Amino acid sequence: MTERIVVVGFGPVAARLVDELLPAVRSGLAHLTVIGEESEAAYNRVLVADLGVGRTTAPALALADAAALIADGVDVRLGVRVRRVDRARQQLILGDGTSPGYDRLVFATGSRPVIPNLTGLNPDPATPVLPLGVTALRDLRDAAGLREAVAGGKRVVVLGGGVLGLETALAAAEEGATVTVVHNGPHPLGRSIDRGGGAVLAASLRNCGVRVAGNARSTGVEHNGPDGGFSALLLDDGSAIDGELLVLSCGVRPRTELAEGCGLSTAAGILVDHKLRAHHEPHIFAIGDCAEVRCPDPECVDCRTARGPSGLVGPGWRQAEWLAEYLTLLASGAEVEAGALPALPAELPGVIVLKARGLNMAVAGDNATEPWDEELLTAGAGNGRPRLQIAQWADPEHGRYVKMTTRAGVLEGLVAVGMPRTAAELVQLFERGAELPADRSLLLRLDGPDQAAAAGAADPGRTVCRCAGVSGTAIAAAASDGCGTVAEVSGATRAGTGCGGCHDDIKGIIEKHFQVAVA
Repeated sequence: MTERIVVVGFGPVAARLVDELLPAVRSGLAHLTVIGEESEAAYNRVLVADLGVGRTTAPALALADAAALIADGVDVRLGVRVRRVDRARQQLILGDGTSPGYDRLVFATGSRPVIPNLTGLNPDPATPVLPLGVTALRDLRDAAGLREAVAGGKRVVVLGGGVLGLETALAAAEEGATVTVVHNGPHPLGRSIDRGGGAVLAASLRNCGVRVAGNARSTGVEHNGPDGGFSALLLDDGSAIDGELLVLSCGVRPRTELAEGCGLSTAAGILVDHKLRAHHEPHIFAIGDCAEVRCPDPECVDCRTARGPSGLVGPGWRQAEWLAEYLTLLASGAEVEAGALPALPAELPGVIVLKARGLNMAVAGDNATEPWDEELLTAGAGNGRPRLQIAQWADPEHGRYVKMTTRAGVLEGLVAVGMPRTAAELVQLFERGAELPADRSLLLRLDGPDQAAAAGAADPGRTVCRCAGVSGTAIAAAASDGCGTVAEVSGATRAGTGCGGCHDDIKGIIEKHFQVAVA
């Protein structure tokens, strides 16, 4: 009997799941239905800001082709909202009046932007009505608004000092807009970067033409622009930051309302076990931004310190690939094999990378402890577990800063601003769990002038695209097969289809290959 699999949500993670399930659909093992609220098929939402500043196109962001999926037998329903899930009857109630049934249901509903509680904004976080000139920059229509502002050289105010807000600010400033980042706290990326790195980062942003208003608490939005549009962000000290476009970048929240409505357990996200199954519901799964892996076993050591959804596309893609294999085994009747499938490995702490003209930054792990915080350095040490050690170097005048937090020589946290080669090496060591050289200054020398000629001599087998897990070797092989652009390499390997932070590295590998070929 054909297994009915329904996927709710059609973002990047759902697109990967659908792609991985296509063999089961083509063979008749599964009947697949995917339901998306937007009228467009899945696209790379992370790069919406790039679309908004004219650096890419909507077709280049596409991650799925609805017509091709339909031709393969997938039931694609776009522009349709799921009103509720009837678990007793194993069916969904849709806004168009239909009620598709399911044998396996997958929530891939993603997350929604946090709308701050400011005077002049709709306080309803589920269905916010943003006034003219205010955007959360989440979809293609939002990108069109940013594009108009940037093309007109207008003043853009970005509320929020997270990585997506900073990327938007840098991109808009590079393309000619006047940009101000407003954040609450002493420096941007306040939850991810230490004080020294944050100070150097803020200075680097200003050097890139981005105005930074720190320690600023917003209270309201003023609408005195044309047609009642945004005109200023009001602050609690009585001042105002004028502008024509306000970009809200205040974080995201997992979309769990459908799961809550049908009685599933939720915390920050929809609670699932290590096989991505909803608690006490073997027919329902969740992946991506809406899923929180925290199994119901109180003795599970991994889940004691588990965090909520990562908010990164790479972990969601790996969940989608694992779940596709699991669901395919179930659909084929191989329940024993499905039960024996190793659980999805726990994700390593995420790495935040910020790249722009004149600014390069990498941050990972716990980096808040300072070299002289003896109490924090020794916390958790004992019984054979060594204490933390800190190596730190700063050159604020030239926008350079490096910090390495290690335990027994292995990185537990890092910050690198203005040191691209050092950052790349530290990220590789962090992700591999490898021990640093005893002389930490060797890593700093990677960005010295004597190393410029050796910049391209990095390990070819290193992971270049962390989102999709694609190595430099695989990218070079794609170039050897004739891929001459980043887009062509992305189509062949999936590299560069996530956050986009590896595009320059992919381009460098392509150029290196064709330089050798010409020679």
